[in-house]
Amino acid sequence: MSADQTQNLTDGMHIIVDALKKNGIDTIYGVVGIPVTDMARHAQAEGIRYIGFRHEQSAGNAAAISGFITQKPGICLTVSAPGFLNGMVALANATTNGFPMIQISGSSDRAIIDLQQGDYEELDQMNTAKPFVKASYRVNKPEDLGIALARAIRASVSGRPGGVYLDLTTEVLSAVMDKDAADKTIFTVEDPAPRQIPSPDSVNKALKLLASAKRPLIILGKGAAYAQADDNIRQFIETTGIPYLPMSMAKGLLPDTHPLSAASARSYALSSADVVVLMGARLNWLLDHGKGKHWSPETQFIQLDIEPSEIDSNRPIAAPVVGDIYSSIESLLAGLKSTPVKSPTEWIVSIDEHKKINVEKMAVKLNTDTSPMNYFNALRAIRDVLVDHQDVYVVNEGANTLDNGRNIIDMYQPRKRLDCGTWGVMGVGMGYAVGAAVTSGKPVVAIEGDSAFGFSGMEIETICRYKLPVTILIFNNGGIYRGDGVNLHGDQDPSPTVLMGGARYDKMIEAFGGIGYQATTPAEVQEALRAGLASGHPTLINVVIDPAVGTESGHIGNLNPKSVVKN
Repeated sequence: MSADQTQNLTDGMHIIVDALKKNGIDTIYGVVGIPVTDMARHAQAEGIRYIGFRHEQSAGNAAAISGFITQKPGICLTVSAPGFLNGMVALANATTNGFPMIQISGSSDRAIIDLQQGDYEELDQMNTAKPFVKASYRVNKPEDLGIALARAIRASVSGRPGGVYLDLTTEVLSAVMDKDAADKTIFTVEDPAPRQIPSPDSVNKALKLLASAKRPLIILGKGAAYAQADDNIRQFIETTGIPYLPMSMAKGLLPDTHPLSAASARSYALSSADVVVLMGARLNWLLDHGKGKHWSPETQFIQLDIEPSEIDSNRPIAAPVVGDIYSSIESLLAGLKSTPVKSPTEWIVSIDEHKKINVEKMAVKLNTDTSPMNYFNALRAIRDVLVDHQDVYVVNEGANTLDNGRNIIDMYQPRKRLDCGTWGVMGVGMGYAVGAAVTSGKPVVAIEGDSAFGFSGMEIETICRYKLPVTILIFNNGGIYRGDGVNLHGDQDPSPTVLMGGARYDKMIEAFGGIGYQATTPAEVQEALRAGLASGHPTLINVVIDPAVGTESGHIGNLNPKSVVKN
């Protein structure tokens, strides 16, 4: 082979990188190793930013939240078998939450895997992934890499977004072909998420039902936040005057301080509403499946969703509006001209009365000083700082830390609150913090329970290595839920829910060159948080709270079975 011929060759690793670049992918999150290390090097050489993690699950979480923020698939790169499985946890979570994400993994020799002859990290990864993703593809020939990526992109962002797995065999990564021929196989995907317009009849029916309601309520889900129809959603709510409840990751679509927010009277609003509009929200366990004590059996539902099979999943939907949220809201706004919806004044007054009572009750908790601190006065301190930093991303996870944080920390802008979502998964915090910081370039504040932080805590090294503007607050009560559990056997081992009391998490980040603070009072929390935000440097604040505060399983203790047999 002549020198000219050699110079005109390329391989699978370069082809897939060229295809990613062709489709505007500017960042890859991952953990390198056999057989994908050189692929990451090639991506970096081509100007694609590579963010290397300490664990694939965190890399996948970063990719997933990037997808939620941008509406473009986040890319996670992993090694084969165990690395692939670690990343799959995040990919499955992305699918459940409707986040567009593509996991690309190298895999071992197909011929040996198919005969189960014991290859290095042998696993049929494509078929293993299928139950947990929207689509799962394997590429065996280098000339198919471009089309495979195109299919993965389209599958991840079209319809209800989700996770896609792309399996690149060792053979395809190292396969050689003519570069000119390879260049012809890659292309930019056109209109990967086409608009899905709802039928006019469904829009008219929804508006007529809404116009007849005396106590209407809108529930905003993270599907509404993902849609980036922010202005239209706000216009619809303010034009109709309908009170609304934001689900956790929809907080900030309208400011939490908006007068039509019914969040402070949530139980009353849910149980009393006669017509409920589910706007990118699902009647899953987070809304008691539309049943239970919070719901009236007489309530009628309007549901806006892109997935037809979601309709009637738990309660009959009187007026389904099937289409993408952006188009559906646009159609509803246009329909108001012929079917106006009047503001329910008496209903708003009633909600406001309940809001006032609940706000006053919460104020007592927030303004009570305790030593050590509890969740309420520590979160109040954070809230009062963040009111002056309304553009920061807030990552929140834990049990009590999550539940109380969701209720106390006000959000002012859309897609700025990132938490455990539909599955209620712990361990997303550091991956989400990295993904949000890298994607946006804006500061991130991660409010973590000490147990939740433990799932991904080593990623503080990643945060420090890339010098990201992330400030972490760890609510340290020395336990899962709380730190005062007792070993029922009476020996020296700690209770199942007890972690190390007095742990100094702030010292961990100092070991990696970050800034650590120990905070034992609300004033110290505020001082440290302001300093972390002002510095723009990786910061960790060890927020010491009372080991005796916290409810087992937070607000969902009813889902945690208790033994009825006493030892």
